[in-house]
Amino acid sequence: MMEERTAAVTGATGFLGSHLCERLLEEGWHVRGLSRPTSDRNGLDDVDWYVGDLFDDETLEELTDGADAVFHLAGIGLWSAGPETVHRVNHDGTRNVIEACAKHDAGRLVFTSTSGTRRSNGSGPVADETDVAEPIGAYQSSKASAEQLVDRYAETTGDAVTVHPTSIFGPGDENFTAQLIAMGAEPTMPAYLPGGLSIVGVDDVVDGLLAAYERGERGEHYILGGENLTYDRAVSRIADHVDGSPARIPVPATAIHAAGPVAEAVGAVTNRRLFPFDRQMAQLATQRLFYSSRKAHEELGYTYRPLEAHLPETMDWYREELQ
Repeated sequence: MMEERTAAVTGATGFLGSHLCERLLEEGWHVRGLSRPTSDRNGLDDVDWYVGDLFDDETLEELTDGADAVFHLAGIGLWSAGPETVHRVNHDGTRNVIEACAKHDAGRLVFTSTSGTRRSNGSGPVADETDVAEPIGAYQSSKASAEQLVDRYAETTGDAVTVHPTSIFGPGDENFTAQLIAMGAEPTMPAYLPGGLSIVGVDDVVDGLLAAYERGERGEHYILGGENLTYDRAVSRIADHVDGSPARIPVPATAIHAAGPVAEAVGAVTNRRLFPFDRQMAQLATQRLFYSSRKAHEELGYTYRPLEAHLPETMDWYREELQ
């Protein structure tokens, strides 16, 4: 009989983290989850909860001590905090997780970064792991610097791999998923964005996380992407699934570009970041940010399903929770 394995998960109450915990439990792991005191832990009753945060050294050490796998998903974006807090949580918090892993000789660390640290250099339509990009904004900068910490750990004393999910779609995500569905399903949202993105189902990303633990090469990076779709195409396919919607019109790229300086100006005057983007990020939002998952497919056996495969469950959640 196979001995039960222990997984430590930071960000366990989040969108991706909760799906990962559910899968680990289904597969017979003992799951330890890091949760802030105020986080909602309902629905994950079989997780062994460690209440604290990335700056609670004692809790982090207890979380990682003896763990076979450490999945570091915890992080924060500009929707939730200002640039200094984003850097502190994403960079300094990752450093603290690494130190706890090293101190207790934990098993493989699987770090979840973002596809945003990779972008096509213009030589082709899609980006892969080699297309390291100049970070745009505090979020990408914090994740890029955290990746360097993980790389250094893998090169020296520890075992670690880094994954880069693209735009994750699925039930429980009130941000990207809810906004994309609204563009395709709500008559009051007759517009879509220019540009495009790689849309990947949350269950496929969970598959990729487990494959990175099982088969990833120490120190390597893997993009976990899905279908590369223009917003127009993605919205149309959602609309078709929900029995059609009125014709959409694109939001002009010039309008989004103009919003960047406005966001910067408001931030400068009020000293508050009311909009989670600036001039550069507004430019980025109108591009086609397409990615290749070929490396993950070849080395991890990673695969992804089309958008329609994720729509029934996701639409049920959307109608039950958000409409």
